[in-house]
Amino acid sequence: MRFPTRRSVTLLLNTMEKKLAEYKCDTNEAICLKLVRFPEDIEDDGTTFHPEYSHQIFGDDEVAFGYKGLQIQLFYSAGNLSTLFKVKYSSKVTETFDCVEPDDVEGKIREIVPAGFTCNTDDFISLLEKDANFKPFGTLLHTYTVHNEEAGELTYQIHKADITCPGFQEYHERLQTFLMWFIETASFIDADDDRWDFFLVFEKYNKDGETLYATVGYMTVYNYYVYPDKTRPRVSQMLILPPFQGEGHGAQLLEAVHRFYCSLPKVQDITAEDPSENYVKLRDYVLVKLCQGLPSFAADKLHLGFSADMIKEAQDKLKINKKHARRVYEILRLRATDMSDEEKAREYRLEVKKRLFGPYRKNQRELAKMRKCLRPEELVSHMGQMDTQTQHEELEKSYQVVVEDYRRIIERLASQA
Repeated sequence: MRFPTRRSVTLLLNTMEKKLAEYKCDTNEAICLKLVRFPEDIEDDGTTFHPEYSHQIFGDDEVAFGYKGLQIQLFYSAGNLSTLFKVKYSSKVTETFDCVEPDDVEGKIREIVPAGFTCNTDDFISLLEKDANFKPFGTLLHTYTVHNEEAGELTYQIHKADITCPGFQEYHERLQTFLMWFIETASFIDADDDRWDFFLVFEKYNKDGETLYATVGYMTVYNYYVYPDKTRPRVSQMLILPPFQGEGHGAQLLEAVHRFYCSLPKVQDITAEDPSENYVKLRDYVLVKLCQGLPSFAADKLHLGFSADMIKEAQDKLKINKKHARRVYEILRLRATDMSDEEKAREYRLEVKKRLFGPYRKNQRELAKMRKCLRPEELVSHMGQMDTQTQHEELEKSYQVVVEDYRRIIERLASQA
């Protein structure tokens, strides 16, 4: 009786591994999302968009195993977000390998998609027709238009809603599923808490002579208590859906929300929870736009430095805290500074670096404490991390990045003027 050699076993395993690898699918490609206005959109690949992230559902590799040609369809009616959910594939691993189990793709999606979806296209088209009856939730805060090369002037509305609005809780459960695909560390909120405010963006569009509304994006804000009688609204989540990104809706939404809270006397200031880099840039743009007309931020005041008047006026009139007001000042001062003048450019650079140096100064204070309690070899390792030359280099890099971001904001303001 002959036994297989080690080499033949290795070749067999390699062959099996290659064949099994054919059943791995990138879930960011496999998941197909749509916002459907017309029945013909269902078969139109041009209306499909894909997630940026799927790791919260399918693991860090963002891979589903066990299928070839996997397509996970999550199609939503444009207004009410009624949902069609289908899983399609050309072949399954069990057709070739008896003892290998595919991932439970459908089960994973069902964990985040609320009940009430359909798996039947005809039923979805019936739900789509009911979008004609869909109206935005809550109170209208702001209306604006955006020029579209194909469609001309499009009208958008921003509404404020809360969980008491009839039908809103179910709508929000469908809406928040998008967070999992487009915010890296997203999590669902406990919407039953009445301290949540919801701000929604809708597009008005025409279908068969009727005015309908399509969901564009939204923001959630939690109202924290501040002793003794104030609140601090904190932005928790913000998402403009991909088909509408790059059209200025994020800035319109953030500005409308800011103006709403500025009208409430009990509001202390407005903050954000763990803001992303993109959110910080957007906030800088909106706050500069709001502050540039304040007397304390006038061009002739900027070269005198960041003042108590700026802090007070930003706080009193626009609910902007000191940290955010400082960034506004730096952006407006850059706009008002002739950077080709060496002396003025140097003054500006030192002004910004003075703020950026804060964390390094803190490191130096920590190092002084360490000298009193660490052994020499431990101290050396920490000193290496805080080398003065490295600090200067990092400070210069930080300065260049900040100024580049500021210049983009200034260019955007100029283009909107």
